[in-house]
Amino acid sequence: MAEPVRARRLTDEEGRRLQQIVRRGKHGTIRVRRAMIIMASASGTPTPAIARLVAAHEDTVRDVIHAFNEIGLRALDPNWAGGRPRRISTDDEQFVVATATGRPTKVGRPFTRWSIRKLADYLANNPVRRVIVGRERLRQLLRDNSVTFQRTRTWKESSDPNKEAKLDRIEQVTSQFPDRCFAFDQFGPLSIRPHHGSSWSPKTRPDRLPATYTRTHGIRYFHGCYSLGDDQLWGVMRRRKGGDHTLAALKTIRAARPDGAPIYVILDNLSANKTPAIRAWCARNKVELVLTPTSASWANPIEAQFGPLRAFTMANSNYPNHTVLARALHAYLRWRNANARHPDVLTAQRRERARIRSERQQRWGRPRTKAA
Repeated sequence: MAEPVRARRLTDEEGRRLQQIVRRGKHGTIRVRRAMIIMASASGTPTPAIARLVAAHEDTVRDVIHAFNEIGLRALDPNWAGGRPRRISTDDEQFVVATATGRPTKVGRPFTRWSIRKLADYLANNPVRRVIVGRERLRQLLRDNSVTFQRTRTWKESSDPNKEAKLDRIEQVTSQFPDRCFAFDQFGPLSIRPHHGSSWSPKTRPDRLPATYTRTHGIRYFHGCYSLGDDQLWGVMRRRKGGDHTLAALKTIRAARPDGAPIYVILDNLSANKTPAIRAWCARNKVELVLTPTSASWANPIEAQFGPLRAFTMANSNYPNHTVLARALHAYLRWRNANARHPDVLTAQRRERARIRSERQQRWGRPRTKAA
């Protein structure tokens, strides 16, 4: 039996980038959907569950995962278009990228950053290697090499000395015990204010939301639990993050598997998630806390589930209070869980598709073999 398709382990930078795209949802539908696929697969979510998450065919999900394993985050931007033969060599392209990502002061220009016009002018007149290229083509070259114009930001990497061991444990429990593996995390803070989003509206007449200047409702946190085996998501709204609330969530997870056999809960290193009371209760009830590495919450499988939650309940909304917001969240969760088909049915369908492809001598992700 072939091994299930799964994305390779993410680096810290890849995990932060994917989490940013999924949570903000401002990078285009294709990029957001592909980021959800990669993040969910890397955190151990099965391919059928990912297909339901992004409303795509399982073959599409596998193609995206294979592309990410081969070319990394460039898989977020599929290259579907053609074009005329290249006039710029690979060496020229590498020189353009190196110049654009370097400081202008290092080549004698009195700037702290390049603009497209200044960069094109320097490339056409520099003494090292002349590269004559138009501004639009220059912008395309930079984009094709994952170089974009961005705001400067601070960065951090996981300093956890047990990072690799923790990631190995997450991969082990999600691969070997998917029916007994759960994920928990807090989603928020959630405030009562108009949230920008997208909707279908008449041309040049977008849907408008009122501005707010006085906000007296405070914030809330959604404490979410996700079952990898059942593909079920549930949770409650809380005023704060606390050990008592985490313990209540763990008890609901334990109740989902009341047979007394061990279960595994993936969660981050928040202090409220590993209090002495929580550890003592877990030891008594055969619950293993599988902690993600520090500053690597993207390894939690529930992170990919929060993207649709934000897109379909928070974006393009203007709730009057937290009570209405909580009702909307739970209504979405009921709809989502009711429309998640049974894993056994999906397995049977996947096996049937594999049998048909075998008869056609066609392998996953490859074109059909031509007859002799």
